[in-house]
Parts: sequence; structure tokens; C-alpha cells
Amino acid sequence: MSAEGAFCLEAYLQTKKQLVDEALERLLPGEENYPPLIFRAVRYSVLAGGKRLRPVLCLAAMEALGAGGLQLSVMPLACALEMIHTYSLIHDDLPAMDDDDCRRGMPTSHKVFGEDIAILAGDALLTEAFALLSGRELRDAFPADVLLTVIHEIAVAAGCFGMIGGQVVDIRSEGQPAAAETLHYIHTRKTGAPISASVKAGALLAGAGKEALESLALYGRNVGLAFQIVDDILNVEGDRQKTGKSTGSDVYRGKVTYPSLFGLEQSREKAHLLVQEALNALSGFDDRAQPLRLLAKHILERRS
Repeated sequence: MSAEGAFCLEAYLQTKKQLVDEALERLLPGEENYPPLIFRAVRYSVLAGGKRLRPVLCLAAMEALGAGGLQLSVMPLACALEMIHTYSLIHDDLPAMDDDDCRRGMPTSHKVFGEDIAILAGDALLTEAFALLSGRELRDAFPADVLLTVIHEIAVAAGCFGMIGGQVVDIRSEGQPAAAETLHYIHTRKTGAPISASVKAGALLAGAGKEALESLALYGRNVGLAFQIVDDILNVEGDRQKTGKSTGSDVYRGKVTYPSLFGLEQSREKAHLLVQEALNALSGFDDRAQPLRLLAKHILERRS
């Protein structure tokens, strides 16, 4: 049997998701803290489910470099990545942004707690993520200079040169004629940068050399963009019961997307090409990178 045939991605994803979920439950402050409302709001959105893709990619990158034994030590990083992602979703869903009522099959944060608390819950998650990244657990497990580099990579990916910059251009492009270059900018920053940083962070903590780090960063950039293109496609033809969020909203808001510029078929072709480029970036890695390879293919086939 081939290595691919012997490896069960579904079981792998479930195992990693459980590890991350257990760590989130442990590391997120409980509702016994004061004021309980903000802790309840934070936990509501983080623990509502989700694929935990960014933490899983971080762990898989470490495994690709033979550092899978460090996965428990790196859990604060994995959780910080998920917390930053969840903060971005809470803010994306606000009426001033995408105005969504449903996320992960549940009412969005502002529908449950109000806009004011939803904004603060997102702020709290972003701040708490960097508290975890600079906290004692990671400082005791990894060299300070490497950890500082990881924190910098994640901060850049989440900030004005990454996710925030992409979101600004996304908002300002709604209902406007847009070029392919604008769309590429939005997707590579808003979604691609945090996903690429997740892979790169795991590689850095695993002690990746320059060549391996560049290869894994290239993999991350390609799968990040492919993920967003598939997300665009699912917004057109996805099943709300499977995606857990509204479909057709991109067209309604006049958002610039790959299907709106290139059509569904060309969008699928682009996603396939990006995944192939991601797989090519892993050509120098052995079977320990099999989870990364199958995750790239999984992105193309996902329905949620």
C-alpha cells in the first residue's frame, strides 16, 4: 500500500483537532473570572467548533521536520493561531463589516452578546493570543530568539501588511470594478498571510534551516490562496448546512472574488494549480510531510 493510501487524513485531523480543543479549553480563561460576560463571549466563539486548520498546519509543519514530539509544548502557539483567527471572524461578522448572522452553524457573536461585547471579545482574543505567545510555557520550551521571530511573523501576518490590509482593500472594493491584481492582494493578505504564518511558525520552532523554511513558506502561501479561492466557490454553490454560514453573501455585497472575475471553472483550475505548486514545494521532504500533502489536496475537496 502506498504511503498516501496507508495514511488516514480524517483520523489525523480528528486527533489534532481534539488536542487543540483540549488545549483551548485549558488555556482560555474561564467564566469564573470578572467580568464573566467577556470571558463567556470569548469562549462562545472559540469553542463553537471549526476545523482548526491553522493550528493543524502548524503541527504538521513541525512533523514534516521530524519535530512531532514537540506538539504538546507548542500548544500555546497552536491555540494563539486559532484565537487570532476567531477574533478576525467575530469582527468580520459585525454589521459594519460583512453583517453575518450565522457562523459555524451558530448565531454570530454580535447576535448573542451585542455589537459592543463582540468587538471587545475580538479585541480580547487578539490580545490574549500574544499573551500566550510570549508566556512562560513557550519561553520555557523554545529559545527566546526563535520565539521572538515567530511572534514577529504572526504579528506581521495579522496586521496592516497582512490580514488587516487585505480586509481594508476587501471592504473598499465592494461594489467597485476590480482588477485581478486587487483580488490577489486581498486574498494573499486576508487569508493567505495567516495560513502561511501558521506553517512558518511551526517550521521555525522545529528548527528549520533556510531551505526548508523557504519551501514550507512557499507551501503555506499556495495553500492559503487556494483555501480562499475554494471559500469563494463555496459561497456561490456551497451547502449552508455543511459550511455553517450564509451562501450567496459575496454576490449580494458586491464583493470581488475569483468566481466573480473568472467564473467557477477557471477558479477551480486556479485552485488546482496552486495546490500542485504547494505539493511541488514539498518535493524535498520525506513521508513525514504526508499530512501537509494530503491537507493541500483536502483543501480542494472540502465542502465546509
